[in-house]
Amino acid sequence: MVSYKELGLVNTREIFAKAIKGGYAIPAFNFNNMEQMQAIIQACVECSSPVILQVSSGARKYANQTLLRYMAQGAVEYAKELGKNIPIVLHLDHGNSFELCKSCIDMGFSSVMIDGSSLPYEENVALTKQVVDYAHQFDVTVEGELGVLAGVEDEVVAEHSNYTDPKDVIDFVSKTGVDSLAISIGTSHGAYKFRPEQCTRNAEGILVPPELRFDILAEIETKLPGFPIVLHGSSSVPQEYVKIINTHGGALKEAVGIPEEQLRQAAKSAVCKINIDSDGRLAMTAAIRTVFAEQPAEFDPRKYLGPARDELKKLYKHKCEEVLGSAGKA
Repeated sequence: MVSYKELGLVNTREIFAKAIKGGYAIPAFNFNNMEQMQAIIQACVECSSPVILQVSSGARKYANQTLLRYMAQGAVEYAKELGKNIPIVLHLDHGNSFELCKSCIDMGFSSVMIDGSSLPYEENVALTKQVVDYAHQFDVTVEGELGVLAGVEDEVVAEHSNYTDPKDVIDFVSKTGVDSLAISIGTSHGAYKFRPEQCTRNAEGILVPPELRFDILAEIETKLPGFPIVLHGSSSVPQEYVKIINTHGGALKEAVGIPEEQLRQAAKSAVCKINIDSDGRLAMTAAIRTVFAEQPAEFDPRKYLGPARDELKKLYKHKCEEVLGSAGKA
C-alpha cells in the first residue's frame, strides 16, 4: 500500500472548495506518456494552476500502474524544479469496478472516479458507496456519476446520452457520500460530440453545436448548493487542429466539440472540474503529422514528439488562462 501523501499529491477536497468559491474550474488532463505529463506540468507551473493528472483504465494498462505511480511522483518533483509547488491530484477516470478503484487507491492515487452510471440506479448507489467507504479510510476523494454521456473515449462507449435527473442528486449524494458528482448536460466523449444533424451551420458553413443544458445544471446547483460538480467530455475540438490533421492525410470529418465560451460559463458555477482529453490528442497528432509531412526523412522520435509536447503545452496554458479560469490559483 502506497499513500498518495508519500508521493506529494493532494486529494480534491480543498482545491474544489476553492474553485467553487473562486468561480473557476480545475483542469483534468488525461495522460499516458512522458511527453503529455511534461506538457501538463510545464503549462500549469507557468500559469500557476492546480491540476488533476487523469488516468483512464486504458491508459493504466498502456503505461503500467507502477510506472504511473513514479511518473506522478516525478510530476510533483518536476513542478518544484520548475519553480512552483502546485497542487497535483492523481485521479482515476471512469473506474468501472470496486477492484480497479481499490487497486488505484492502494497504488497511490489521491482521487478515483467510480462510474456506475450505466447500471440501474440502486446498483450505481451500492457500487459507489462501496468505493467511498474504502477510499475515505485513506482520505482519498471519490467522484460518482449520474446520467450517461454518449461517445467513445478509451474504454468508455455509449451510443446514447441520458441527462442527469436533478430529482436524483440529493438522494444519490446522501446515500453514497461521494465528494463530487459528474453530471450529463450535453457534453460527450471523443472528437465527435454531436452528429451533424444536431448542429446548425454558420455563415462560413462551420457546424455550431447546441447549447449545453444549463437549466439542468442550475437546478442541480439549487438542490446541492456548493457541492462540487464535474463535466466530462469537455474538449472543444479546435478546428485548426482538425484542418492540419486532414491536410496532412487525416480523416477527421465533421468533428465538433463544446464551444469554449460555454465551458467558461460552466466554470463560473459549481462545476469545479472539467475533463479535457480529445483536444490534447488532436494537438499532438496535428504537430506530429506536420513534422512527418514537412520532414519526411525524420525518424528521431524526439524530433516529432518534442513539437507535439510543445503544442500540447500551448493548448493547456490556453485552457487554464482563457477557458477554465484556473491560472494564478495554485
